[in-house]
Amino acid sequence: MTKEKNLIPRADRVCAYDLERPGLLSFSGGRTSGFMLREILNYYNDTLPDDVYVVFANTGKEMNETLDFVRDCSVNWNVKIHWIEWHEEKKIVEVNHNSASRNGEPYDKLITKRKFLPNPVTRYCTSELKIRPMKEFMQSKGHDYWWNYVGLRYDEPHRVARLARAKDKERWNSEAPLHMEKKTVKDVAEFWKNNNFDLRLPGINGKTPLGNCDLCFLKGKNTIMNIMKNYPEKAQWWMDQEKKQLGDKSKDGFLFRHDRPDYKTLLQISQSQLDLFDFDKSDDVCFCHD
Repeated sequence: MTKEKNLIPRADRVCAYDLERPGLLSFSGGRTSGFMLREILNYYNDTLPDDVYVVFANTGKEMNETLDFVRDCSVNWNVKIHWIEWHEEKKIVEVNHNSASRNGEPYDKLITKRKFLPNPVTRYCTSELKIRPMKEFMQSKGHDYWWNYVGLRYDEPHRVARLARAKDKERWNSEAPLHMEKKTVKDVAEFWKNNNFDLRLPGINGKTPLGNCDLCFLKGKNTIMNIMKNYPEKAQWWMDQEKKQLGDKSKDGFLFRHDRPDYKTLLQISQSQLDLFDFDKSDDVCFCHD
């Protein structure tokens, strides 16, 4: 059967939290996706339908605080969150808080396989470390077509627009329940302010600079240097990846970005400045649906 015949929206949905199924809740490990999960759990009286899965795709470059937050949501709300990682031979492996990669192992192996670095144009890290593993996960559960739910708010229309543009490209339809329910950054902040646990990373204007991969090349230069100033040890992995590629400068992909200094230079600049840098306002951090 075709995707169109399998993914027909119901006419009797009560609200956006009344999910179409089978469903995949793409859990990024951030406050907004956590809030989305809590809202959906509230609708279902704390018990999700059997064919709705909460999935966190770990790249190995997330902060420890992010991994702790994923665990805390699962434990405090008594909800199963599937931790998955890309694997070259097995396609995906399911891990947990204790066994999850913490030193970029899946990411490093993927770069070694591809023989060039991802960049803002060729973002194979997103497609191979997040999108494809989630696809493999759902197919391993016996689903050929499904609904994908992402934590995008009402005040993120540009990202929601990207969901619409990608509608007919894959085996799933994507929805943003928080956007549909007109939830904004204020709603998210208010919830976590009153909750008994929170993501232990600073939030700035509704964003978490240290969220997703710690020094992701999609983050702005100032944001990266700010992180490096406080966590200089985080730069080493990214510097090593660029160093591996520098042996062949004749090919594209020996740097994560060519429109700004390499990671080694950014680290040097960050350590030579006394004051913190302003965080960039337009960081385009990755999401599983991009």
